[in-house]
Amino acid sequence: MKYFLHADLDAFYASVEQLDNEGYRGKPVIVGGHPGDRRAVVSTASYEARKYGVHSAMPIARAYELCPHGIFLRGNMRRYKEKSREVMDIFSEFTPDVRQISIDEAFLDITGTERLFGPPAELARKLKSAVRERTGLPVSVGLASNKYVAKIASGMSKPDGCFVVEKGGEENFMRSLPVDKIWGAGGKSQEKFKKYGYKSCDDIYKVPEQRLCSIFGKAFGSFLYRAVRGQAAASFDDVRGSRSISAEHTFDYDMYDEFAVETAIMKICNTLMYRLLDCRWQSRTVCIKIRYEDFSTESAQETSERTVGTMNELFERVCALFHRKYKRGRGIRLIGAGLMNLETDGVSTGELFEFEDERKKKLEKCIHEINKKFPNAAIKKARLV
Repeated sequence: MKYFLHADLDAFYASVEQLDNEGYRGKPVIVGGHPGDRRAVVSTASYEARKYGVHSAMPIARAYELCPHGIFLRGNMRRYKEKSREVMDIFSEFTPDVRQISIDEAFLDITGTERLFGPPAELARKLKSAVRERTGLPVSVGLASNKYVAKIASGMSKPDGCFVVEKGGEENFMRSLPVDKIWGAGGKSQEKFKKYGYKSCDDIYKVPEQRLCSIFGKAFGSFLYRAVRGQAAASFDDVRGSRSISAEHTFDYDMYDEFAVETAIMKICNTLMYRLLDCRWQSRTVCIKIRYEDFSTESAQETSERTVGTMNELFERVCALFHRKYKRGRGIRLIGAGLMNLETDGVSTGELFEFEDERKKKLEKCIHEINKKFPNAAIKKARLV
């Protein structure tokens, strides 16, 4: 019997700041920028800040209006990555099948681990305790027979929660929820729910699939039909390729600001480049995935004669793909990027005489090694706001 656990670090960036700075604890912490930073948006808001209506992807200027006494920080990605690695290392002690989908969340396939850690619910509690004791961070977990239901379950008792959906109870669990709990249904979908009088998942459950497709479109209508039945309603698989790595970011709200999307892409590229260097791989193929507010998903890939040499190059290539593929005016729910057809690291012919890029590549490798060897070294790649 399959069991999946979705682990989500609560208000991750803000939680790390509160962990490292005792004076921030119990206070509204808003990570993303200082008041006055041009076009800065909220990356993470602590639960104390959320009480004032502050949320991710909100302009910092608006967050300041809502919570002027908040602690506004630009953030420290190096430190967040360090803590993320600590947590993921703990996850890997419970199962070899850990799928990290962002810096602060992962899916764990815990099928067959009962002999080592007891029943799945007991493993979930042990995992939470291990993360709290060894990293000082709170994590909410959801447990179910498929990833989609586990993802929703992890948000049911935040922060620091543990919610288990027993095998066979997926449909009843989903039908009991209000429509705003449907993961993947953004602002425009919620407006349509209101228009047609759908207040609960049970309301949607009673609608034939054909009718849902006529209202919401074929892709999202079929998704809704499966989702409210507790079925595996979304794919969290890696991008395709002989060997590939990918990462993605889900926005809390439909995102229209391209600058904010590019900022998310920058973080994703940082993650990908770290993994590429750490595993000593190289790739010529980059890809992008865009999921819109109606759950329709588009992807594109591009192969170059040269391997990706630096984080800047990766960021530029992914952004170029994004701008070519993005249908302006549509809200984005998820942005993802990846590197495909990975090969063993080496020097390609196209790079032999590219001295400047080779110098940058060596510099980034050096930075990576320093950060790996000395976690407190304040060296990171950042984007100006």
